[in-house]
Amino acid sequence: MRLKNKVAIITGGSRGIGRGVAIAFAGEGAAVAIVGRNKDTCDETAAFITKSGGTAVGIAADVSKEADVTRMISQTIDKFSSIDLLVNSAAVNLPYREVGDIILDDWNWLIGVNLTGIFLCCKGALPQMKKQHFGKIINFSSIGGLSGAPGRAPYRATKAAIINFSECLAAEVKEFGIDVNTICPCVVETDMLRETKKTVAIPNIPMPPEEMAAVAVFLASAEGRAITGTTINAFGQGNPLFYLPKK
Repeated sequence: MRLKNKVAIITGGSRGIGRGVAIAFAGEGAAVAIVGRNKDTCDETAAFITKSGGTAVGIAADVSKEADVTRMISQTIDKFSSIDLLVNSAAVNLPYREVGDIILDDWNWLIGVNLTGIFLCCKGALPQMKKQHFGKIINFSSIGGLSGAPGRAPYRATKAAIINFSECLAAEVKEFGIDVNTICPCVVETDMLRETKKTVAIPNIPMPPEEMAAVAVFLASAEGRAITGTTINAFGQGNPLFYLPKK
């Protein structure tokens, strides 16, 4: 087991990519705190992991709220006595909406969850990781963080910022034995994909969340110890390179 005796916090851990990561981490021996806004779905995922022989607890928290994040960090340490791994996968999106039609509340909502949430969770976990002189932080961005597209400004702006934030953080905490990396998925089969009716300029070939979980396990394990301050583009069969016009 590659993550035996490790403690992980997975935000957005009750569905989609986060749920896939939580199940994969538990399968590799980690004790997992599954964080999301809905306590019932967090508990359901934790129960699934426990029934499968793993160790997990569900924690309800809104990552955009500092008080919730502080409580979530404290609950995890009280329960498991450590925080070794932090995976920030919580994210929200809007249906196609051009800049002129975006209201400020929606803009602030995406910034709050997608970007401020990562900042708060990283800041909250750092004291424990620094104390241990060990930690692995994995932030999920998106292929959308690498380029613009019509109707996607708020989401893609947050995802682009995550990449830069992760690089800055990696440079700051390397001396404490903490690695920080970013994963950029392409199209993944998630509730968000269905809810936002996401459109892409390449064939819609969604990957299962397990594909992203496998990348996260690698980065969280000793096998990924040489990698920090890096963005991994995990595009699968949706890689735009495969759909360039043929001459």
